[in-house]
Amino acid sequence: MTYFWAAMVFWILAWMTNIWIARQNETKILNLFPPILFGVSVMFIWEASVVHFEVSPVILPPPSAIYYKFISSIPILWGDFVQTALKGALTGYFMGCGAAFVVSLIADRFKFFERGVLPIANFLAAMPIIGIAPILVMWYGYGWQSKAAVVAVMVFFPILINTVQGIKMSDKIHRDLMQTYNANYIQTLLKLRLATAMPFIFNGLKICTTLSLIGAIVAEFFGSPIRGMGFRISTEAPRFALDMVWAEITVAAIAGSLFYGGVVLLEKKITFWHPSQRGRA
Repeated sequence: MTYFWAAMVFWILAWMTNIWIARQNETKILNLFPPILFGVSVMFIWEASVVHFEVSPVILPPPSAIYYKFISSIPILWGDFVQTALKGALTGYFMGCGAAFVVSLIADRFKFFERGVLPIANFLAAMPIIGIAPILVMWYGYGWQSKAAVVAVMVFFPILINTVQGIKMSDKIHRDLMQTYNANYIQTLLKLRLATAMPFIFNGLKICTTLSLIGAIVAEFFGSPIRGMGFRISTEAPRFALDMVWAEITVAAIAGSLFYGGVVLLEKKITFWHPSQRGRA
C-alpha cells in the first residue's frame, strides 16, 4: 500500500517538475528531463500497481521481473537481435530503400513509367504484411533471407512515393536557372532536384526504420529457425513466459529507437541547409 502511494506522489512531483521545465528557456539539458521523468514515472506506477493489486505475472509482469529476465537472458536476446534486426531488418531495409530509390529515378526520367508504376505502387502498398509474409517465407525459406524480402517489400513503397514526390518539389525558377547555366538532366538532378527531395527522402527513411523491424518480427511468426525476436515471442507467449516476451519487446524498442536516431543524425548532417534543421540549432 505504501509503495503504491509513493508511486503516486512521485508521479505528481514529476508532473509538477515537467510543468516548471516547460516554462523555462529551452536547453539541450533541460529537454532531457521530461522524457526521463515521464519514463521513470510510468515504470514506478507500473511496478507499484502490479504489486498493489496483486496482478498475476501471467497477465502483466512487473518491470523488475522484466529487468531480471533481460539481464539473465542477454546471450539469447543478443542472438535474437542479430538474427532479426541485423540480418533480416537491416538487410531488407537497405535492399528495399535502394531499389525504391533507383525505380523513383527511372519514374522521374520516363513519365510514362511514372504514370504506370505509381498507381500500382499505391495499390500494392495497401497489402497487409500478414498476407504477403507467409508467401515470401514459402519462396525464400525459413532463414533470414525471407525476412529480408518481407522488409524490402514493406519499405519499398514509402521510399518510392516520397522520393518521386520530393523530386517534383523543386521550384520552377530554380529549374529555369539551371537551364540558363546550360545544365543537363543529370546535373540538374544531382545539384538541384535531389537536394530539394532530401527532406522527403529522409521522411520515408525514418518511417521505414520502424516498418523494417515490425516486418521482420511479424515474418518470423510464419517460419523461422530457432532464434529471432518473432520466433521467441511466438514460442514464449503460449508458455505464459511474458517476462521473456516483454524482454524481447524491450530489445525491439531499443533497436528501433537507435535505428531511428541514426537516420535522424544522418539527416542533420546531409540536410543541414534546410530551414527545418536550421531552426533546431
